[in-house]
Amino acid sequence: MQTSISFAVILVVSLLVISILLQVRGAGGGLFGGGAAQYRTRRGVERTLFQITIGLGVVFVALALANMFVS
Repeated sequence: MQTSISFAVILVVSLLVISILLQVRGAGGGLFGGGAAQYRTRRGVERTLFQITIGLGVVFVALALANMFVS
């Protein structure tokens, strides 16, 4: 059981890192920094990616707690 939770944590963390790096803020891009600090509403793909990132964060916390209680 603990092994399957550990593999799930690795998968979720990998997806979480990718989703964070894909988020672009400003003209310079999120991966390489840069870009002015603009506050605007998220629309379309950007909003979906933001929601996926939040969901992956919640799943990561749940898996981390499950791993703690199993071990």
